[in-house]
Amino acid sequence: MVAVSGRRPVGAVDNIWLNMDRPNNLMAIDSIMWFDGTVEWDRFQAVLLRRIVDHYPVFRQRLADPGLGLNGQHWEDDPEFDLADHLHRVTLPAPGGQGELAALVEQRMSVPFDRSHALWEFLLVDGFDGHSAVVGRFHHALADGMALAEVLLRLTDATPDGDLDDSAYPDAIERDPSKRSGFTLPGGLELPPVPGLGATTGFVSDLVRRVRPSLVMDALTLAQQTTHIADKLVLGSVPDSPLTGTPGIDKRAVWSHPRPLDDVKRIAKLSGATVNDVLVGAITGAVTEYLIHHGNEPRDVTTMVPVNLRPPGVPLPRELGNRFALVMLPLPSATRAPLARLSEVKRRMDGIKRSPEAVITFSLINAIGLTHARIEEPLVSFFSGKAIGVTTNVMGPTSDRWVAGAHLEGVLGWVPGSGKQTLGVCIFSYNRTVRVGFKTDATIVPDPERLVATFDEELDELARMAKAF
Repeated sequence: MVAVSGRRPVGAVDNIWLNMDRPNNLMAIDSIMWFDGTVEWDRFQAVLLRRIVDHYPVFRQRLADPGLGLNGQHWEDDPEFDLADHLHRVTLPAPGGQGELAALVEQRMSVPFDRSHALWEFLLVDGFDGHSAVVGRFHHALADGMALAEVLLRLTDATPDGDLDDSAYPDAIERDPSKRSGFTLPGGLELPPVPGLGATTGFVSDLVRRVRPSLVMDALTLAQQTTHIADKLVLGSVPDSPLTGTPGIDKRAVWSHPRPLDDVKRIAKLSGATVNDVLVGAITGAVTEYLIHHGNEPRDVTTMVPVNLRPPGVPLPRELGNRFALVMLPLPSATRAPLARLSEVKRRMDGIKRSPEAVITFSLINAIGLTHARIEEPLVSFFSGKAIGVTTNVMGPTSDRWVAGAHLEGVLGWVPGSGKQTLGVCIFSYNRTVRVGFKTDATIVPDPERLVATFDEELDELARMAKAF
């Protein structure tokens, strides 16, 4: 594919994330990779340039000066591009453990990007447990989180010396071909961009055309599903709780211990659920306990879940961009028993998979992106106000990887929140282990360590129950 360069319009959906930046909720996707060795500075610069900066033109582009009279926002090549503006080297203060690394991530989370340059940065971190780490930050306008995970993994190789010869470097990272990052629906959905919603009758007819016949038995079923989804999107609300309020600027970033993926698969198999169901069930348990600990009777709260619309195994387009839908998942946090919570998560997830909700929200996102910023902002704030945040699932490589000669020990990311959202969750699997990262607003949820601890306890409890079968 020929690289896209020069001046080009910002995509309709990408434009949403540019306009949604607020000091207390920046539209940045944050990530970390850490190693049990030392990442060589010169090698890292070289692989970053070859694999990402030179491969995806938007990593060398800035937003065009709006004074040029352009119709809408555009990307343009940055004539002053300098890698030194985007790649920095820092050393953690002693003792250089997880707390110090988390503090660095948290500090960067509240720093907006300079819009006169490309909207990304990397920090090569020395002194993390005597080894290296890499902190990456990307504006959501560049691409959705699932695509940016692919971009990040382009830095990795299957061997320690793989970066020294890029002549046969694959465009797509090898992984289980039956899986893809993000919430996965049954195959068969085709969701091309929809320029407008039109009248309700026309929209429902369009849904019939786009959804597999096996998912929609007849027009009445679709109408009932559409009415239910519309009620959820329009009438749903987040109940007042210790997880709600007006966010501040500062954020917290924490993550769980690694969990063998085989252990989670065992729980899933014995309970008839998916791995994603099990992990979301444990996250729900953590939310339940958090509400109880802070003196609240637990009630169901809703999280937004991204649906990846890119086919697995197909290289990303070089212009990147956002291509995803969002569905609303009410977490059954009012349910006290772990197995009952898991069962209810599965039931609700299965219901979403059988519904046209992703089609509807994808169409809405595209339609909103085509409106004026003054209309777009209240619409996005209205829909983001239906959830406490976003929960995403990234399926990384299933075997060991190396970056610039250093063995990759772990990788994780954090999703941004919009409006008044206060809790973002990222599930990230790599090398047969899985970790969960929690990003919270430091004003509203200052103690996310409690969420991590109870998430681990919930998984332990589910594992004990699974062994009893």
